[in-house]
Amino acid sequence: MDYSMIGKIQKAKDYAQDPSRVTFDSFTIEFQGNNNHYAVTLGPDGWHCTCPGFQTYGICPHIMSLERRFGAMLKREPIPYAPGQNVVSDVEKAMQYAQEPERMKFLSFSARFRGNHNDYTVTYDNGKWDCDNDYFRSRGICSHTMAMEILLKGMVKPLAMPTPL
Repeated sequence: MDYSMIGKIQKAKDYAQDPSRVTFDSFTIEFQGNNNHYAVTLGPDGWHCTCPGFQTYGICPHIMSLERRFGAMLKREPIPYAPGQNVVSDVEKAMQYAQEPERMKFLSFSARFRGNHNDYTVTYDNGKWDCDNDYFRSRGICSHTMAMEILLKGMVKPLAMPTPL
């Protein structure tokens, strides 16, 4: 491992200590609820979940748990509770789910990452990472993608460490 990579690893650890550097623009997550798998998406038009609760109320424990877990990285107000929603049960589930990252598997995301000098776009699509950073372009890994891997540990496929030059 070369010295530049050692510096990138340390910078990634430092970046991961400040999740507010990240702003998710969009993502798709496979979410394991208590009874079924659901697809939860966030995009320009807002949230969507394939669960029956979302179809009825426009809010559900799956989205509520993601709002709790990734609030600093969402940069948006939480969806308000809906009339008729079983708020107590949904809040309890959301609190439980937010503490169980193994329920969440990122299929894809696009996020803006505020680095020390510039902003970068980090994307992930079914295990394939990308960043518009020159270091990533030359090495296939950078401090921004490594920081995202730390922040999303267990919810994304790990980056492959480059072989020495």
